[in-house]
Amino acid sequence: MDDGLRVTDRLVVPDAELRERFSRSSGPGGQGVNTTDSRVELSFDLAGSPSVPEALRVRALDRLANRLVDGVLTVAASEHRAQLANREAARERMAALLREAVAPPPKPRRPTRPSRAAKERRLAEKKRQSQRKRDRRVDGD
Repeated sequence: MDDGLRVTDRLVVPDAELRERFSRSSGPGGQGVNTTDSRVELSFDLAGSPSVPEALRVRALDRLANRLVDGVLTVAASEHRAQLANREAARERMAALLREAVAPPPKPRRPTRPSRAAKERRLAEKKRQSQRKRDRRVDGD
């Protein structure tokens, strides 16, 4: 692993702020599952991290509020048989979550109105549909 978890070009979480916990995993691996600690839980104290700028921290805390426990973001990975592969998967998942959380909000939508031609097309289609249904009637209305 390199010097930290690269979230964006400007935001890198140092390895010292990440905490890894290993445990036994379920799933593929046969008897090896019972003996190796291949499941990885990667935790990051987002609320108390000095490496995340204040503006980004507030945005991330707000967006990840339902995933945090006491300001700590935890990601688990156990889909691979090897611990190293699970460590990499957990780091990728953590980076993706943080990247999405600190992304700037999208531009607000500028409301638009349908054009005159669009209104006329809609009304013409409504008239065609009503005529079609009128033609299906049996009682001769």
